[in-house]
Amino acid sequence: MAGRSRRPSTCVWCGRPVPDAGMGRRRRYCRQSCRQRAYEQRAAVKGTAVPVDAVVLTADEATALADRAFEVRCLAEDVATAVDEGASADELSRLCADLVERSRDAERLR
Repeated sequence: MAGRSRRPSTCVWCGRPVPDAGMGRRRRYCRQSCRQRAYEQRAAVKGTAVPVDAVVLTADEATALADRAFEVRCLAEDVATAVDEGASADELSRLCADLVERSRDAERLR
């Protein structure tokens, strides 16, 4: 793998950034607790019709995910409105920074 850059990865359980250890296999989880939750979910669906790699969310987690997606859409609409109204570069920059931050948050499944 010499010479190839490693792109940052996110935890397969919670979506938070996973620090790159530099050598060896990439880590899949940001913390031991995420690794444990993923194991518990795999064990719970073993022997059922639910695929092992399925993402199972509680009703509260699904609602929170939908809320985060809604926030992203609202911020995107705010950016579009600001552009249409001729907002200053500073205001557009602030709105775009907020949009990027919320988009990163919305990537989390849990």
